[in-house]
Amino acid sequence: MTVEAPGLRERKKEQTRRLIAETARRLFAERGFDAVTVGEVARAADVSEKTVFNYFATKEDLFYSGMEAFEDRLLGAVRDREPGETVLAAFRRFLLQPQGVFALEAGAEADAQLRTVTRVITESPALLARERHVLARYTEALAELLAEETGVDRDDLEPRAAAHALIGVHRSLIEYVRRRVAAGATAAEIGPELQEQARRGLALVERGLGEYAPR
Repeated sequence: MTVEAPGLRERKKEQTRRLIAETARRLFAERGFDAVTVGEVARAADVSEKTVFNYFATKEDLFYSGMEAFEDRLLGAVRDREPGETVLAAFRRFLLQPQGVFALEAGAEADAQLRTVTRVITESPALLARERHVLARYTEALAELLAEETGVDRDDLEPRAAAHALIGVHRSLIEYVRRRVAAGATAAEIGPELQEQARRGLALVERGLGEYAPR
């Protein structure tokens, strides 16, 4: 009897998950999110529809499969900040690190990727609604973390206001990227612009949150 090496099952599951997500994104890019069914994704990935739902609870999760990891990293950056570092400083450090648009290399491939993702999202009411839901969840999770750290009730205004301000900067940057893509800007142009816009947005918040919740 052959015994699977430790971790082999997990690796196979991750490969299947990645295959399904990549297949879904390819179909969404070709035809639009709303025009593609989960059954079509399953057939293209050569798995059953049940298998798709074993990995992704909803069709929207097929597109936004990486957003949960982003939330975990964001909360981790705040939770694990150094003693004396404020929430704002930790959030700035996390937001400005190479990831997403900041990590795109200049060139036609990056430009095409950015245009495709923007088009798929903005043309789908379902994806836009899911994005709003996810950002609201980020805000709620961050507010609860800040309330816990500062020792106030979870319904207190201060941690909620701080969380809304910080996630508001993130959301504003997303909207900035989409406006620039619609205007024909390239990834090489948008990346540096976004860094500057992020710094300006966070500087504005800092005038009100700069001394809030040092660790």
